[in-house]
This record gives sequence, C-alpha cells and structure tokens, in this order.
Amino acid sequence: MTTVVLVDDQTLVRDGLRLILELAGIEVVGEAGDGAAGVDLVKGLRPDVVLMDIRMPGVDGIEATRRIAAGPAPTRVLVLTTFDEDSLVYEALRAGAAGFLLKDAGRERLVDAVRTTAAGGSPMAPSVVQRLVGHYVERPPAGIVGSTATQALSEREREVLALVGAGLSNGEIAERLVVSMATVKTHVRHILAKLGLRDRVQAVVLAHESGLHRPGT
Repeated sequence: MTTVVLVDDQTLVRDGLRLILELAGIEVVGEAGDGAAGVDLVKGLRPDVVLMDIRMPGVDGIEATRRIAAGPAPTRVLVLTTFDEDSLVYEALRAGAAGFLLKDAGRERLVDAVRTTAAGGSPMAPSVVQRLVGHYVERPPAGIVGSTATQALSEREREVLALVGAGLSNGEIAERLVVSMATVKTHVRHILAKLGLRDRVQAVVLAHESGLHRPGT
C-alpha cells in the first residue's frame, strides 16, 4: 500500500486530502503543519510520498523539500501549488521535488499523481507546465540539448515526448496511446537516456522547443 505524509499549515486542507487518499486505498501515515515538523516525520516514518505545501510558517515547503531530498533514502516529494506560485514551483523543483499538482485538482488527478510519484514518475499540472516552459525557454537549464536531438527518437518516442510536453502523466499517456503503463515508462526512460535529459521537466521543455508540442494543441 502506498504511504503518504501530508505537510500543510491548513488543517482543513489536510483533512480533505486525507479523506480523498484514504478512500482510494492510500494510507496517510502522518501529518504536519510546517516544514520542520514534516521533515522530522519523514525521517521517522519513511513514507513513499510527501504531499508538500509551499507557503508555510517557519520552514517553508522549498526548504523542507531540500532537506528531504538530501536524505540518505529520500522520500519523493509532490508539491501542492496554486496559480500564483510559479517562481516558488521552480525553486521547489530545483530543491528536489518530483512533481507538482494544483491544489484545486480533482480527486482522480490527486490520487493518480500520488501513485505516479510513488512509482517513480513526475506528475505535473498541465496548466502550470505552460508557464514553466516559458520560464525555462527564457533561461534554459544548463545541459538542455538542441531540438535536432529529437531525430534520434523513434516515431513512437516522439509521440510520447509530445504528450509529456502536454503535461500528461504516464497513466494518461498509456490511455491515449492504448498501451500499458510499463510500455510508457520504458519509452520515457529511453527518451531521457537518448536525449541526455536529467528529468521530466527538461523533457517538457524540449518538447516545446522542438515543436513536438505547441500550447493549445
């Protein structure tokens, strides 16, 4: 069973998240109202996933994510964000967050994002992906490869990369292409290896820069 720790300074938010996750068969093993307490919980409980708010008193979600990611056996962190926190999302990703999700995401997307994160994936809210891309296109991360590198991909891999660029999760890509989740994971792993990309965020950027995905398509 997937285990989760909730870190958010609003009790009502934590209560809602707990209800949704537990109804889906995901075990919430702990809760914290600030980043420092969240880091301590993670060290003791070692959950599969941390659902981490960004704005919190004391130690915020970015610093808490950095401390968790620096641990000997880091728990994967899924950041909860709102539309006005773009710059903080960038910082959270640099701190080691595995992905991010809008706080107003529906139940199914929340559950899918937690399970995807626990399985090693990097869920990203499509509406935030567009703004992330804008940020990175303006100031691309070191090591990003040129768009011509996509020529090394197979036709199916290019199709998968385009869907990654649209912000779709592995599960959503599998459904769209009518293939298994394992097949999608294999394609994504090959794409990252062939293009020398560090993570799914860089894959999203490349999908846009190369024209494989265009906003609005």
